[in-house]
Parts: sequence; structure tokens; C-alpha cells
Amino acid sequence: MLNRYPLWKYLMLIFFILIGLLYALPNLYGEDPAVQITGVRGIDANETTLHQVQAVLVKEKIPSKSMALENGAILVRFSDPDLQLHAREVLMTALGGKYVIALNLAPATPAWLAALGADPMKLGLDLRGGVHFLMEVDMDTALSKLQEHNIDSLRADLRQKNIPYLSAAKQDQTNYAVFIRFADDKLRDTAISYLSSRHRDLVINTDGNNQLKALISDERLREARGYALQQNITILRNRVNQLGVAEPLVQKQGADRIVVELPGIQDTARAKEILGATASLEFRLQNTNIDPSAAAAGRVPGDSEVKLTSEGRPVVLYKRVILTGDHITDSTSSTDEYNQAQVNISLDSAGGSIMSNFTKDNIGKPMATLFVEYKDSGKKDINGKTIFVKQEEVINVATIQSRLGNNFRITGIANPVEARQLSLLLRAGALIAPIQIVEERTIGPTLGAQNITQGLAACLWGLIASIIFMVIYYRKFGLIASSALLVNLVLIVGIMSLLPGATLTMPGIAGIVLTLAVAVDANVLINERIKEELRNGRSIQQAIHQGYQGAFSSIVDANVTTLITAIILYAIGTGSIKGFAITTVIGVITSMFTAIVGTRAIVNLLYGGKRINKLSI
Repeated sequence: MLNRYPLWKYLMLIFFILIGLLYALPNLYGEDPAVQITGVRGIDANETTLHQVQAVLVKEKIPSKSMALENGAILVRFSDPDLQLHAREVLMTALGGKYVIALNLAPATPAWLAALGADPMKLGLDLRGGVHFLMEVDMDTALSKLQEHNIDSLRADLRQKNIPYLSAAKQDQTNYAVFIRFADDKLRDTAISYLSSRHRDLVINTDGNNQLKALISDERLREARGYALQQNITILRNRVNQLGVAEPLVQKQGADRIVVELPGIQDTARAKEILGATASLEFRLQNTNIDPSAAAAGRVPGDSEVKLTSEGRPVVLYKRVILTGDHITDSTSSTDEYNQAQVNISLDSAGGSIMSNFTKDNIGKPMATLFVEYKDSGKKDINGKTIFVKQEEVINVATIQSRLGNNFRITGIANPVEARQLSLLLRAGALIAPIQIVEERTIGPTLGAQNITQGLAACLWGLIASIIFMVIYYRKFGLIASSALLVNLVLIVGIMSLLPGATLTMPGIAGIVLTLAVAVDANVLINERIKEELRNGRSIQQAIHQGYQGAFSSIVDANVTTLITAIILYAIGTGSIKGFAITTVIGVITSMFTAIVGTRAIVNLLYGGKRINKLSI
């Protein structure tokens, strides 16, 4: 029988609408202004801190909606931004420099919805507010590391070939050259011949009497710069993801700059702490042949240097680095058999091989773990670039008891909190080179709210205009199409909320408005085809059937071309273009579903199997 749907189709339609409505519902509750309290390195927020925060807010008569302690961080929610700002000022004074007090926005989703996994749509920086950074990678440091690697490699090759040399030194950072001096020209020429065949990325030539000069090739310099930039981008993404920043944007800009956007964070201090850390590890052998008094005075051989522990005790280490944190694939914190904090390290295959071969030949010798960090000195050079200071600290010194492999542990860490933070930074990766912030911008939630209001107004007025046109021109069929439009909007919002990688931006709202127009086009095609079939003398039931069937191919063709364009935009676009493409793709799919299946179900319910003399179309 024409124009009749089986029961399962109606049940399927109701199921999809209810699921869309359920996951769209959290967007009605908005977000609460919140203050997030986390400890700096070595300090954790706990129950005592929670009671202290509560006492401070009660004393200052600042009401809060809720207060919770989770994973070492306290989140306090407020009813409006004025209370949020006041609370932050009060808490910063009360808690001092031991804690970071960050402004944030927390979803106000009810517990029962959150338990079902229903969360609001992730909003972009233009809608939610947050912080924007333009960061510049310190390429000099990255290339200096390459220069250090080259000098170590050249020395090792000369020792292996038994070619004696007098000295090996590096020049300043103008061309990252390495100079090696020999006793005579013959040794120098022999060294050039041998090293040139082993180091294709170096240009090795004579430089005056008895000396060679090794320059990094231009191609290798370009590769090193590109690698440093891309590796820093990857590490920054890992770092903000592991620290719980929702939907960050981290992307390349130019040859040595990175754009970072963190929606929802209103405190640049917290964001800088997350992004600026450049922690890494170096494993070196301890030189035990040096008298402690000589070490304290700095009198050490050329192959060694003095480093300090956290207590200020000098430790003499060989300059040669056995292994760096670049080979670390995973790290976790735990406690050892004596209930002391430790960090468990996992290495990649190359790192495991290096560690295994080295420890096999050095059992019984002490090996030190050196914590390396670059910090902003507060000074700038003549070009206005930030000057970074390299800070190093010996975490522990342990005797190599047996051959180590891909997994081992570091002990001697002060407390569990420091162990957790160290493991997190190592797991996220060490920045290849320090970064400096050349531009920072905080977009307040008020501006984001204004953008949302304007975007919703655009959607609403577009929807109202479409409904008025459809109802006036197509009467009852226009009303049916308008109900499908509302369902379409609910499904778009529900799917956007459900997808983990989807973020709504202002261009995304434009994509929603566009897809609502596309949905109307589909119903216009169907209604006009029904009217055409009626003019050709078909019965009402046949006209409805032929109208939907005949318009189907045209609707699919039109929507598929739009879909292809949106997919191409997503593939080659960045940032806001991707946001527009995502909402357009989702909207095209849902509009086809509601325009073809949804409206047909309503029409079949109203007219299917009935004797109708006239259609309201």
C-alpha cells in the first residue's frame, strides 16, 4: 500500500530524535565561572587546602555554587564572573605563591546527564573565550644541541680510528662550526679524508695550519630547524592534552613560530606554566677520581664538569651524555619498596639499545640522572629575544648493579607530587628548544557570550524566516517541513556535542545556518514535485509517492556535491575553516535524513492509507 511506513521505521525515527535531544540538552545549561587551584612543583592541593579555601571564601562572604577536589586540583564554581574575579584576588592573597589560582569555565551539566556521557558542545576560542599565544622557537638552542652532538661524534670517530688530535672546540652560533686542531698537516688531512666519508651532512675543510673546520650543510640546517619546530608542536599538543586543557589549537605559523589557543582558560599564568616547561633528563657517569675539595672549587679535568644536587652538594660528572630524554616513550610515578617516590622510565628501541650496551660495560660505576630545564631569565638580547638560562640539577646518583634495558626507574626524588609532575613532563616530551611568547591575548568570556548571542540570533531569525515562508507558501506541508527543520537543528547540536573532536566556532554557526537553508531546499523540491504530479492528474496518494520518489535523486545530487566541497574544505583548511566544514557535513547528512525520512514519516502518518480529496500544499 502506498505511503505507509512499517512500525520499525517510526520507532527508529523516534529513537534517533530522542538520542539527538538527549545529547543536545546539556547545551542549555551553559557554563559556570570557576576558579581552579593547583599546586606548583612539589606542592599538591589536598583536603587541608580545600578547607582553607572554604574558610577564606566564608570569611570574605563570597558565595560559591560548589567546591570539589579532584586529582590534586580544587575547582570552585560561582554564579557570575564578578564573584569569580573577587574570589581569585582573595585566594591569591591567602594562599601565597604555593598555588596557581587560574580562572576557568566549567560546564554546568547536571549529574544525571553527565553520567550518560552527555556533555555540551566544545566551543572555540571566539565563542568560549580563553588565551591565545604566538610562540617563537629558540632555534639557536636547537642548533647548538646539534653542534654539541657533532663535536662528540667527531671526537668519538677520531678516537675509534686512533687519529690523535690536540683540541676540539666549537665556534659561536654564527655558523655552528666545529674546529679540531692536530699536531701536523698529515694528521689533519688523514682526519678530513676519514671524517668526510662518515659525515655526509657536514662540510669538512682545512682551516689554517694543522686545523680542520666542520660546517653543518645548509640542507641539514633546514632539516634541523623543521624538526625542532614540528617536534615542539607535537610535544605542546601532548602536554596540553595530558594536563586536561579541552580542545587546544596548536599549529605552525611561519618558519619558527607556533600558535597556541586554549579555550576556556582565562589565566595566562597557568597556561604559561603548562607550555613553558622544558624539562628533560640526561644520564651521565660520575667521575669519582676527583677530590671533593677540588670539585667544590671547580678544579676538574676538561672532560668533566661540576653539577649540584637540590641540597647544593657538588657532583662531578663526565661531559659525555649517555642518553637524553628524547628516547623516553613513557614514564609513570610510583613508590618503591621503602615507600619513597620514584619515576619509572620506558625507552624506545634505540634508547634501550644504547642503555643496554653502556651499562653492560660499566657495571659497578655510579651513573647520575641530571634534570635539565630552561627558564626565562627576565632579560632580552639586543634583538628583543628572551634570554633563557639553563638550570641543571642532579636528581640522583645510583651505582649500575646490572645491565639495564628498555625499562628502569629513577629514585631519590623529593616527594610523590614532584615525581608525578616530572613523569608527566617526560611522558609529554621535552621541548627540543626553548620557546618564548612574542604575543599573548586573553579573550574574555563576555566577548564569547556576545558572539554566541549574535550567532544564535542569526540562526533563530533564519529559522523563523524559513518557517514563515514555508507555512505561507505550502500550508500544512510547509508546517511539516518546518518541524523537520527544528528536528534537524536538534540533531546537529546533538551530534556536535557527541563527537569528541568537533568544536563549534563562529564559522561553524554559519555552517549550521547554511545547512538549514539546504534542508528547506530539499522540502521545496519535494513539495513542488507533488504539486506537479497533482497537475498531471495523478491521485493524491500517487502524487505524494511520486513526489518523494522523483525528488530523491535531485536531493541526493545536490547534497553530495555540497558534501564533497565540505570534505575538501576540512582536508585542506585550518582552524575556523575546519569548524565550518564540520558543521556543514553534519548538517547535510541530518538534513537529508529529516527532509526525506522525517517529513515522509509525518506525511504517511497523516495521509497514508486514507481517502483524501484535497492536499493542503
